Amino acid sequence: MSSPTIRRSRLHRAVASSSKSIRRRGFTIITSAGKGRPSRCGCCVIFSRSPVLNVVIDHSPQSVARYLDGYAIVAVDVIRATTTLVTALAAGRRCYVACSAESARACAEGLADALLAGELGGDLPEGFDLTNSPAALALRGDVERPLVLVSSSGTRLLHNARQCAHAYLACLRNYEAVAEHIAGRHERIAVIGAGTRGEFREEDQLCCAWITARLMGRGYRVADAETERLVARWRDAPAEACLVSRSVDYLRRTDQIHDLAFVLSHVNDLALVAMLREDEVVCAVRPASRIPAHSDAVPLAQGEPGLA
Repeated sequence: MSSPTIRRSRLHRAVASSSKSIRRRGFTIITSAGKGRPSRCGCCVIFSRSPVLNVVIDHSPQSVARYLDGYAIVAVDVIRATTTLVTALAAGRRCYVACSAESARACAEGLADALLAGELGGDLPEGFDLTNSPAALALRGDVERPLVLVSSSGTRLLHNARQCAHAYLACLRNYEAVAEHIAGRHERIAVIGAGTRGEFREEDQLCCAWITARLMGRGYRVADAETERLVARWRDAPAEACLVSRSVDYLRRTDQIHDLAFVLSHVNDLALVAMLREDEVVCAVRPASRIPAHSDAVPLAQGEPGLA
């Protein structure tokens, strides 16, 4: 019969030989002496799994279905839905999202003096008060009127994201605040661009990459090669790099350059974390002071550098 000393020695050798493999699979070794320290008796060994933090970039409203189980979602539509909603929320306005003009009108009927805003296919729906314009909304002083927003792709992405336990909204204004808030709170995060007309537009690629790069700095690993490629391409790019986007072309063609100017002049200026609660967009973290309803930003003229 083996002596107690021999049995303890064999146990120590078994633990030592397998510890490298165990750590490689995401476990931490804890003994009676504490985390990572050898146990004097060798009789109390616990293997606890360390969380594996993953982040993936995707796009389109339909892609949300891939991330319903165990993921937190960050929805991004820089031009323009999430920028409009974050801007409205920062001014103190209540905000709701809809996936169609009909559902927007139905939502508005249940609210007091709601402000109907948005576009579908680039057109202002009948009976709506204004288009999906963060610049125009920032100039309005009627913040007591709740906003009901519909858009071609951004609010559809948000509508689908309601099925997730945690769904956040990000744009260039609050990308860093969102990244800092969600880091460590969720083990798996999907950062999803709106996918306008089936395309992953450059402004959304850039914002998604900026968020993901900050999560990587907090210990998250990219889930696939495409996410790694997007981060490598955009993480150090300036906001003006999105000027090649077809979304920018659309704003120019339709004389809505003021919204482009607004987007480019409001980068990382809000410590606001917005998230979905059913159809309503609410603050998880609000800035210390409310943003004035009237924006001080001076829109850039179309002939100025970067916007020509």
